[in-house]
Amino acid sequence: MKYKLPKSGRLHDNSQFQTVYRTGRSVANRMAVLHLVPNEQAISRIGFAAGKRLGNAVVRNRVKRLLREAYRLQQFRVKPGFDMVLVGRQALIEADLQKTVNAFLDLCLRAKILNK
Repeated sequence: MKYKLPKSGRLHDNSQFQTVYRTGRSVANRMAVLHLVPNEQAISRIGFAAGKRLGNAVVRNRVKRLLREAYRLQQFRVKPGFDMVLVGRQALIEADLQKTVNAFLDLCLRAKILNK
């Protein structure tokens, strides 16, 4: 089964990220922070972020790739109708994909956005 992450399912503009940060709620664990806000659409959209405190561009891009892949593999389990920003934390630098997926599912469970 192939899971794609289409462009329509992504947040692109800084303004979209800022809206989620300002008006949304957030849940966090050691690995990441999930900011989310309902979007009244039939799909969920997501953006990925890694701050400069994590390290250089190579490290930040690896963190975002891990987050993107974790979401891509589990996106069918997330309820539609949310704009989300997934922000990597320091612990994610040393993590592998399985730990990242587990951290993402934990965040979704805490945010109560997992499908039954």
